[in-house]
Amino acid sequence: MARHGGGRGWYGKVLGAALGVALVAAGASTWSAQAGPSSEASVSAKPAGDVKPVAVTIVHASDMGARGVNITIDDGPDPVWTPQVLDVLREYGVKATFCMVGTQAQAHPDLVKKVVAAGHRLCDHSVSHDTTMDKNSQAYQSKQILDAERMITEASGGVRPMYYRAPGGAFTPYSRTLAASRGMRPLGWNVDTKDFERPGTDAIVATVERELPNGPTLLFHDAGGDRTQTVEALRLILPRLKEQGHSFGFPVH
Repeated sequence: MARHGGGRGWYGKVLGAALGVALVAAGASTWSAQAGPSSEASVSAKPAGDVKPVAVTIVHASDMGARGVNITIDDGPDPVWTPQVLDVLREYGVKATFCMVGTQAQAHPDLVKKVVAAGHRLCDHSVSHDTTMDKNSQAYQSKQILDAERMITEASGGVRPMYYRAPGGAFTPYSRTLAASRGMRPLGWNVDTKDFERPGTDAIVATVERELPNGPTLLFHDAGGDRTQTVEALRLILPRLKEQGHSFGFPVH
């Protein structure tokens, strides 16, 4: 599945490197790891032809502010689990960001369109979910990112991904700069629920509650194996977070 480090280790390292990387376009905003809500106008999904560069730094903030929570769903779409995740999100009125693998999007364009139609956002998660991307050439990284962008955009009917999440957090300065030049903000996470390990529904929920102070972006999966625990954990945690005064939004673009 993913190459996940403990806690926030991987993004602390790449975020430090990000400080030395120039922005892709003049005037693009720079964000810190714990930035507040965006002062820029809300960005909606754009047709494929309208590409505007964005900041190269890895986003960890929510457009809903200090009490905001970003639900992100990785590795799909999957014909068994993505519809179930969509049902739970719809039940609780929550919008999420779906980080899609290019081959999965190409294989299931109907599901990509359903995700978009429900008001969720798309994220490029590479063509083949290679967690060693940072060890490969720039040409390889480029092909993984740009081919997945094309596959997802075609599958969606013309809606481009707004973010890029490197498989396992394997970002490089080059991959972040390339993605940002295509209008895809590099997207990290603050809470790794470890749902891909199937630790039990209660364990997934407990991880969210324990680690949410680390930041607003939660990582779940809708593919790569039996995701029953993920679906049930979402069913428990979404209303609980609402009761605690949290609002659900999107990563700051």
